[in-house]
Amino acid sequence: MPDRAPQPVDRQLPTDEARDLISLVRDIAQREIAPKAAEEEDAGRFPREVFTLLSESGLLGLPYDSEYGGGDQPYEVYLQVLEELAAARLTVGLGVSVHTLASYALAAYGTKEQQVEHLPAMLGGGLLGAYCLSEPSSGSDAASLRTKAVRDGEDWVIAGTKAWITHGGIADFYTVMARTGEEGPRGITAFLVPGDAEGLSGAMPEKKMGMKGSPTAQVHLDGVRVPDERRIGEEGQGFAIALSALDSGRLGIAACAIGLAQAALDEAVAYATGRQQFGRPIADFQGLRFMLADMATQIEAGRALYLAAARLRDAGRPFAKQAAMAKLHCTDTAMKVTTDAVQVLGGYGYTADFPVERYMREAKVLQIVEGTNQIQRMVIARHLAGPETR
Repeated sequence: MPDRAPQPVDRQLPTDEARDLISLVRDIAQREIAPKAAEEEDAGRFPREVFTLLSESGLLGLPYDSEYGGGDQPYEVYLQVLEELAAARLTVGLGVSVHTLASYALAAYGTKEQQVEHLPAMLGGGLLGAYCLSEPSSGSDAASLRTKAVRDGEDWVIAGTKAWITHGGIADFYTVMARTGEEGPRGITAFLVPGDAEGLSGAMPEKKMGMKGSPTAQVHLDGVRVPDERRIGEEGQGFAIALSALDSGRLGIAACAIGLAQAALDEAVAYATGRQQFGRPIADFQGLRFMLADMATQIEAGRALYLAAARLRDAGRPFAKQAAMAKLHCTDTAMKVTTDAVQVLGGYGYTADFPVERYMREAKVLQIVEGTNQIQRMVIARHLAGPETR
C-alpha cells in the first residue's frame, strides 16, 4: 500500500569522511539488517553475523583511538551512525551502543599495557562486550551492589549475580563492577572478565515484550578468578568509572531512540500518503497531517538535543546534565511517536503485518535502560537545585 519511499535524514556532518561513513552504514543497514529484522525479532534470533560484519567494517569502535583499532570519530558522528543502525533494527543499534559502553572503562581508565593487550580485539577483532552493573536487588540504587571480589594473592575471586545484562551469556567480555571494600560507592572496583572464564555463566534470557532478538539475561559469577592485571582503574574507583560510562551510554540510548522514532515516522508517512479513504489519501485530513507534523518536530528536537550534548563531550566540556536531558526527551519521544504511528495505521498498525507495533513495543524499554527516565529527572534536578536534603 505505501507508495512514498522515506527520504534519508539530511545530516549535518563535520567531514567528508563522516559522510562516507554514513553512506556505508546506510548500505549495510539496507542490505544486511532491515530485510531480516521483523522475521528475526519474531523468532528471537540474535544476529551475531551482523556484529561480525560491523566489526570487520570498523563500526564497533568508532569513538575510540585508531591506535587500538578504533575509528577516531567524534561522538557527534558515532551517535548518528547508531541512529541509522537503530532505525534499521533496534537490536543492532542498541547492541553497538552496549558494546561501546562495555569498552569504555578500559579505553578511558585502563593502563597503556592493558589497552595494548585488550583493546584491538575488543574494538575490531570481532569480539562483543557486555556491561555488568545492575543486580537483582540493585538497579537504580547501583551503589548498593552486592557482587564481591576478594583478593587472593595476585588474583581476584568474584562471586555474585548481575541482572538485566544485554548480551548476557553470549558476550566475549564483560566489564564487571564488584565490591572490593566498604559499603557504598567507594567500595566498588571495575574488572574486565573474559566471557569464557571458569565459573561465569548466563541464565536463560528474559522473556520480553520487545527486542526479542537481543538477549537480556542474568550473569552468574561463581568464584570467577581474574588476575589483578584485569582490574581497571584503582581499587574503589569502579563506581565513578561506571557513572562516567553511563553519561556517554545515555547518549547512545538517545540516538537509538531517535532512530526508532524516525523509522516509525517514515512508516506512518508512507502509509498515510498511500492509504485512500473517502476518495483521497488519509494524509489529506488535517487531524493526521497535524499528528505527522508533531511527530517530525519531536524527532528533530530530540536529534538536536543529543547532538548538542555530543558536541559538548567532543569539546571536553561537562555534558552529564545534557546527556540526561537527551536520554529523557529522546526516549519519551520514541514512545510517543511509535504509539502515534500505530494510531496513524489504525487497525493495520495493531497487526504484525506492519512494523509499527514492534517499534512501539521496543520503544518502551528505552525509557528504562541505563537509568530510568525518573532517574534522569533526578539527575537533571540535582544539576539545577543541588543534592536532595535528607
